[in-house]
Amino acid sequence: MRASTSLKTVTLAAALIAAPLAGAYAAGHHKGLLDATPPAEFIGPRVTGLIDQVQGVDQGITDARQANNISASEAQQLHMRAARISQAAEHVAASDRGRIPSPQYHELLRRLDNVDQRLMNDTGSGFMTGDGSDGGNYPNG
Repeated sequence: MRASTSLKTVTLAAALIAAPLAGAYAAGHHKGLLDATPPAEFIGPRVTGLIDQVQGVDQGITDARQANNISASEAQQLHMRAARISQAAEHVAASDRGRIPSPQYHELLRRLDNVDQRLMNDTGSGFMTGDGSDGGNYPNG
């Protein structure tokens, strides 16, 4: 009689423990399927051009870091700025049927140009100002 009672107790305890876990798993599993939205389709020359330019600047940052032209912290900061521009572009494109309107496109390009100019200044290859008559040229920026 005692073995029968403990078997019932163990079975009941296992069922009580497993039920909430199974429910949570099922809810999480189905929630992911129901909430899944198709990825935004980024189309148009502005989007692809901007993405290509962000990747080019990002590669320049990586190359400058590998050549020890900039510090790791400078590279990280520049990578983060480029990533924020890319995220902003994706956000704008996702909210406008995969396209970037002209005003936002020009603003994103301006911001990316600022990152690129900062990279050039940090590596010493930025635009120089001055004619050298005072002993040298100076980075613009």
